[in-house]
Amino acid sequence: MNAAETRALLGALRDALGRGQQAAIATVVGVHGSAYRREGTRMLVLDDGAQVCMLSGGCLEAEVVEVALDVIRTGVPTVTHYDLSEDATWGLGIGCGGSVDVRVERVDAHDPVMGAWLSALEAGRAAALVVPLRGEGRVLVLPGGEASGAEVPGVQVLGTLSGNLHAPAVAAALDRLGSREPRAATLTLPGADGADGTPVFIDLSSPPPQLVLYGAGHDAMPLSAQAHALGYDVHVIDPRGAYLTPGRFPGATLHDLSPEDLGAFMPSPRAHLIVMNHHVDRDRVCLRHALESGAEYVGVLGPRSRALDLLATLAGEGVTFTDTQLARLRSPIGLRLGAEAPEEVALSILAELMAWRRGYDGSFLSGHAGRIHHAPTHPAAPTT
Repeated sequence: MNAAETRALLGALRDALGRGQQAAIATVVGVHGSAYRREGTRMLVLDDGAQVCMLSGGCLEAEVVEVALDVIRTGVPTVTHYDLSEDATWGLGIGCGGSVDVRVERVDAHDPVMGAWLSALEAGRAAALVVPLRGEGRVLVLPGGEASGAEVPGVQVLGTLSGNLHAPAVAAALDRLGSREPRAATLTLPGADGADGTPVFIDLSSPPPQLVLYGAGHDAMPLSAQAHALGYDVHVIDPRGAYLTPGRFPGATLHDLSPEDLGAFMPSPRAHLIVMNHHVDRDRVCLRHALESGAEYVGVLGPRSRALDLLATLAGEGVTFTDTQLARLRSPIGLRLGAEAPEEVALSILAELMAWRRGYDGSFLSGHAGRIHHAPTHPAAPTT
């Protein structure tokens, strides 16, 4: 579930609670075979039956709403299995070929763990919520917080799980948060003294991906707008203040910086940086800033020869880069879609970024017989 969807869901929840309404959140906690969405997808259901966001392509939302209304009335969380095979007739009667497990829980704004979890989601803060799918309790793990009792140093832990489940749940949450592209998942934690394991769902909150555009030209506008719609934290850098207006770049953070002042901006280590000034001197300085920043993805708009010329000019000035730094350079950028117009080029670039972040190769799905959401290993994915 991307940051834009999370933003919409939380905004609707905040408005509903402000009106005195009750609500429940339905979350996909298990996927078996093919399904429209993955684990961690959420849908908000209000006490009048209204819904925000979707768990599928329309196959099961009506059924989930009915379950959610019952959960709102009783306050008892539930996990329901939905078979979306060809023989099933959920909703529109369209089979998706797989099955999903959906957990529904009433929103209790006074519960400290749920309140902290919703706050982490809204702030885009790294956090993991571990909920057993059988039994009670929950634990929220917040890296970077103050240590709590005998918990992991530098990690705040709220809530508790019974028996011997608590410590392995915290460890599993930290392990998921430490991955390059954290994804929600259901895991089975080992039971005590050889007992059967306990399935737990680990839901995740993580900062939105950062996209930094060096250059505020006409072609940066659709790239910024489309990226913002997909939930990116967009930053645009340009020394021409007249180009940096909210009207041109709605939702983006704007930085009026000359090339010599780029040191004032430090991108996230997991940022995606794109050099697109259309100005040789600025591009050269921006490329150096990008490669020296440590960001995982550095792209240069235009043909490969342009990036090589920029590197050659920098080398002539005595500026060289390590193999590790150069391995992060992408040129040309975008998928081979035949894009021409700025809006099409933006789509091509963002398609590459999505594939790169999630470990896919960006190829056609037609004829693919395996799981659609299974990411193959490919050279585009970084190893760090």
